[in-house]
Amino acid sequence: MQSKISLRSVDVSVGESTIQGDLNIPENSSAIVVFAHGSGSSRHSPRNKFVAEVLNQGGLATLLVDLLIPSEEAIDMQTAHIRFDIPFLAERLIGVTDWLSRSPDTARLSVGYFGASTGAAAALVAAAKRPDVVKAIVSRGGRPDLAGAWLRHVRAPTLFIVGGEDRQVILLNREAAKMLKIEYRFEIIPGAGHLFEEPGMLEKVARLAYDWFKEYLIRRTKAA
Repeated sequence: MQSKISLRSVDVSVGESTIQGDLNIPENSSAIVVFAHGSGSSRHSPRNKFVAEVLNQGGLATLLVDLLIPSEEAIDMQTAHIRFDIPFLAERLIGVTDWLSRSPDTARLSVGYFGASTGAAAALVAAAKRPDVVKAIVSRGGRPDLAGAWLRHVRAPTLFIVGGEDRQVILLNREAAKMLKIEYRFEIIPGAGHLFEEPGMLEKVARLAYDWFKEYLIRRTKAA
């Protein structure tokens, strides 16, 4: 029988701003995955929501959060500038992570990141700055190269998922992976484009992500 899932919207205080998120916590969950969305996306992204639902069904809690407040989103829609401000996005994600550690519902949960597009770079930088907290990372069609020198400081095992047709991003991911000093895996899904919109491709992404988080957020955390 599938466990009950607590679903609620949350207001997350990060510095002087308050951002919004959707928090889903399955009964008896021991880990949570924070979703850092990419360029022009939001917590309502159907792709991220699909992956989150698969993780929830497997017993993992999820937090889909908007790293930008509405006024910032409006500016970014016009300029596309903030979505590439990786230090800014990483600090917001760190703020979210610190909020999780203070919240009674989530303080006991192991933390992982799922980053898409530029959100993957923000996830890697945030993980490098919170090495004792973030235990695993999954990058979907990400731009880890934008994390720059912070890649050398990441301590969370990282899974890179890239579409086989997303050739430029494959190259950028391979170059970024070479800078990591920790365990990582590179998964190319044949026939998939940047957004994994082709039939069955997002299901493959979700399964790969779930298996990675199950290993590094649940099994290895319990064994530690």
